[in-house]
Amino acid sequence: MSVEVDNLPGFHIRRLQQIAVAVFLEETQADGITPVQYAALNAVGREPGIDQRTLARTIGFDTSTIGSVIDRLESRGLMKRHTHPQDRRVRLLTITPDGRRLLEAVEPGMLRAQERMLEPLAPEQRAVFMDMLRTLVRGNNALSRAPSAPLHERAPGRAR
Repeated sequence: MSVEVDNLPGFHIRRLQQIAVAVFLEETQADGITPVQYAALNAVGREPGIDQRTLARTIGFDTSTIGSVIDRLESRGLMKRHTHPQDRRVRLLTITPDGRRLLEAVEPGMLRAQERMLEPLAPEQRAVFMDMLRTLVRGNNALSRAPSAPLHERAPGRAR
């Protein structure tokens, strides 16, 4: 074989993702929440009443499996589904007071995890690295099986 995986960006991106999950889980283990569950709770907390499909796009998660993430959060009493008043097929999401308390409790550990992941970089390299990550993600977003469309990047007045 002529290709050494250590020279491939995809190899390092996958490894960094594994490391990011491990560090997140280590820092938040007392709260029993995964990175995807955190992202879902955070997005719903920032945008109460968001529907499941929009939530999936917002956090870059597959629409066919976001339901199971919500199921777990709902079973823990952290999130609630409500039927849309005009379309009974659409489920609107809100976080519960327990969900909000969990977000607040998890935040210090989540932030520590972020700092730990960037720790090997010199402080002046961190902003550059984050800019480069955003450029790669945005530039390759359409290639994803679950393209994201963060709420702050959507056109105003766009239906959920």
